[in-house]
Amino acid sequence: MTDASNLLALLQRPLEPTFLPKDDGKTVIDVPDDFLTDRYRPIGAELQSRFSSDAEQRIPIRSTAPPDLTFADGIDRRGAFSLFIPKHRDAAAALITLFVSQPDVQSLMSVATYSRDRLNPVLFQYALAVAIQHRPDTKDVNIPSIVSLFPDQFVDPSVFPKLREEGSVVQRANRMVIDIPPNYTASDREEEQRLAYFREDIGVNMHHWHWHLVYPGDGPDAVVRKDRRGELFFYMHSQLIARYNIERFCNRLARVKSLTNLREPIPEAYFPKMIRSSNARSYPGRHANITLQDVNRVDNNTNVQVNDLERWRDRILEAIDQGFVLDTQGNRIPLDETKGIDILGDIVEASSLSPNQRLYGSLHNMGHNVIAYIHDPDYRYLEDYGVMGDVTTAMRDPIFYRWHGFIDQVFRRFKDSLNPYTSSDLSFPGVTVNSVGVQLNRANTPPNVLLTYWQRSQVDLASGLDFGPEGNVFASFTHLQHAPFAFRVEINNDTGAVRRGTLRIWLAPKVDERGTPLTFQEQRTYFVEMDTSTVTLNPGVNTIVRRSDQSSVTIPYERTFRSVGTSTQPSDPNALAQFRFCGCGWPQHMLVPKGAVGDGVQFDIFAMVTDYMQDAVDKSSDTLGPCDDAHSFCGLRDKLYPDRRAMGFPFDRKVAATVATLDDFVTPNSNMRTNSIRVRYSNTIIARA
Repeated sequence: MTDASNLLALLQRPLEPTFLPKDDGKTVIDVPDDFLTDRYRPIGAELQSRFSSDAEQRIPIRSTAPPDLTFADGIDRRGAFSLFIPKHRDAAAALITLFVSQPDVQSLMSVATYSRDRLNPVLFQYALAVAIQHRPDTKDVNIPSIVSLFPDQFVDPSVFPKLREEGSVVQRANRMVIDIPPNYTASDREEEQRLAYFREDIGVNMHHWHWHLVYPGDGPDAVVRKDRRGELFFYMHSQLIARYNIERFCNRLARVKSLTNLREPIPEAYFPKMIRSSNARSYPGRHANITLQDVNRVDNNTNVQVNDLERWRDRILEAIDQGFVLDTQGNRIPLDETKGIDILGDIVEASSLSPNQRLYGSLHNMGHNVIAYIHDPDYRYLEDYGVMGDVTTAMRDPIFYRWHGFIDQVFRRFKDSLNPYTSSDLSFPGVTVNSVGVQLNRANTPPNVLLTYWQRSQVDLASGLDFGPEGNVFASFTHLQHAPFAFRVEINNDTGAVRRGTLRIWLAPKVDERGTPLTFQEQRTYFVEMDTSTVTLNPGVNTIVRRSDQSSVTIPYERTFRSVGTSTQPSDPNALAQFRFCGCGWPQHMLVPKGAVGDGVQFDIFAMVTDYMQDAVDKSSDTLGPCDDAHSFCGLRDKLYPDRRAMGFPFDRKVAATVATLDDFVTPNSNMRTNSIRVRYSNTIIARA
């Protein structure tokens, strides 16, 4: 019986032939001669003896009938691959279906081994990772972080020659850590560079990739059709935009201007300074003040006009205003307050769950393509797409936030069409939140003050250095970090009985970049979720303490940057299950906004307790199960989304005109409380312990 973890060997060093040793030379995959490509088949016996003599583990591969891979014809093995390109999405869906349909792990290992050296490596890695996560016999396999497999999509390429030199010349025990310089894409003369620490953060970009890995837009229906998938697409991206706008305020920059006018020049330039290792070509840059153009790419059959985007936009907005969408048979599907946002999410993203892709098109995905090919829309200069064409790199570009700001406006139009929440929706009779605050974990620190600073961490890139040295090759990178803290909420239960509640903690800026106070109508769009948890309330006063690393939004550093074949896996079964599957989640080090030096930046912290019996989806279970720590953004594995309320509740709907401030919103509801906190930033660098 084939061990499912053997599949991890196929993920290492994506561009190297499969027969080359894996796991630091300790593992060799015994590739059948008839599986070898035409280049290596004539010398198969020599290759097997040359590269397998020192192996500690040999993985036998059963010969099988070659699978039909014609669906990937035209996708260059050494070329670029994008989930936004329809032809590439279709190929990914077909390959996922092929992998998922294999009857057992041994068959999957055989088919995947045959496919690996014949397909684009990013296509192969994505499809195999999705299949591993969704097959019942492989879903406990630890998927490594993508930065360890494709470091070229996250790291300044100037470090790769240094990494290879260090790995080739210096013995493992004496190798130095190579530093990845921060802020290498522009000088401080470009004001957008103030946000480079957010946009180019490795963990932030890996979160975006892993979310799309857990929620693929195409493939077998059983893989794509997850509970409230469309709503999660809206909510996760909406929270990204809110967090980005908060960071802009902290850096004295105005909120993102949504890309609503597709005909005017785009003032933001971006030069990523990244190289695709597969073909050694750089990701193209974008000059300032370029205008979007119709795309007609003969290389991958991507054809979309700017007026296509405008037409799809107008049809979706018309459907929102009318309160229904049409399916392919002309039947009306109501956009109600329960399912409406979920349906719209599938339509706007244009996943395979869209009820009528012919009518409503592919607004989100094709928008990415039109922007990604702005430098060469008709393949005249034989250039590949820019960073907006790849889910692993799109968040690096300032235009990502303008585009998704527009996408968020479409969703907000629907949300604003719903009636405000009633007092019964918002209240929890007999329960009062007395206070909410934060406290650093260090002794003798003032309450309601959070600290941020720079931290230097390390990541092992050896598994992604194709044809590189054996052994660990570490690079260090600098990222934002916050001092550990805890949320403290005091709740009074006057019902006389034990009650269960859902504690919701949110954070929002008080003022904009100019120091002007925000109205509540403005502020509610900037609220970011910090934590949601289930609490037991005994009669009387209850003090709830939630550590910052328990946030329902984030995952810890160790899972964000986990390596292939890591030797530090936890032994506790639940912790091990989380470690294996739960790579999806906002990085813990980016939970708190940067703030500012000196007195810092003031924020409103908001706590609300709602009735668990109205919130719970599965009242028979007291636990969410493995992979629950980032369920706000990523849901739960093999379960329904654990909160019956709308994602973004209670700030996702408009309020009555009489509610002008946050206090106006909170005062009528005893189960809510706010407080003011400060986030102070220190421009110092601390090495990770």
